[in-house]
Amino acid sequence: MVKLSVVVPFYNVQTYALETLRSLRANAREDFEFLLVDDCSSDGTPEILERAERDLPGAVLLRHEKNGGLATARNTGIDAARGEYVTFLDGDDWAAPGYYSRLVTAAEALGCDFVRTDHVQFTGRARTVHRVPVGRRGEVLNPRDAILPAHRTTSVDYAYAWAGIYHRRIVDRGLVHFTHGLRTAEDRPWIWRLHREAESFAAVGLLGVFYRRGVASSLTQIGDVRQLDFIRAFDEVIEETAKDADADRFLAKAVRTYCAIVAHHLGAKERFEPAVAKQLRSLSAAALKRLPQDILKEALDSMDFERSERLRRLVKRSMTSAKAAA
Repeated sequence: MVKLSVVVPFYNVQTYALETLRSLRANAREDFEFLLVDDCSSDGTPEILERAERDLPGAVLLRHEKNGGLATARNTGIDAARGEYVTFLDGDDWAAPGYYSRLVTAAEALGCDFVRTDHVQFTGRARTVHRVPVGRRGEVLNPRDAILPAHRTTSVDYAYAWAGIYHRRIVDRGLVHFTHGLRTAEDRPWIWRLHREAESFAAVGLLGVFYRRGVASSLTQIGDVRQLDFIRAFDEVIEETAKDADADRFLAKAVRTYCAIVAHHLGAKERFEPAVAKQLRSLSAAALKRLPQDILKEALDSMDFERSERLRRLVKRSMTSAKAAA
């Protein structure tokens, strides 16, 4: 029986793929499998993965005929996974030797639906530890209790899929799958769904995943239209949360987070291509109009002046343009 399935999507990461694969070899066990998903790479990544399929114990190579994006690539791996537990790693990141064995041991000791872990972010030679924003460590908790409060960073804001491990029972319920085709912010509807619908989780102070930032080819560094998928992602968060029995409590958090992300992108619009920046403003204004207006007002009133004014101006300009057009 396979104990752990590690889903690892790769797309045009030939510069980093060997380091990622070496880290998997340092974690290999006879009951572990590594699902290497080539998302139709056009560089030297496919050849690297073909060698890994032969040389890496537990490697299973899966290929896409066309590029589908990270969410779709992860789903391909999940659908092929045979493990009692599932976890993720991105193709340009790496894991410390023996990390996955320690992660499985922690999950088995706690016995909950999913476990969230800390991680190390690195840019060049700089390394920073980032911790799960959950105060009670090593204790089984109700995931719904970790969504609030609305005005503070909580567990649903720590959306990294690879910072954790997920039991087969919630994989089979569909809670670990991602929204097909999302190109960015794919972790956001996913983490909210986990916290609303899973029955138990825990946070542990286990370090072992090293998250690489500042990669030029990373979508987070590219200002093209794919970045605008964050709107589709957060629309999904709002839509699904509005159907929850505790929607009156949770929507305040979801709306405030949505506003913060919109404000962040508007504040960094210079990194977008001009046509995409224009589309960003238009789509963001429309998104704000779709939100429950009473909750939106509360969210804007609770934010700092700079961000709230940025969003208020956007809404005002949009209304003025609409009146002029009429």
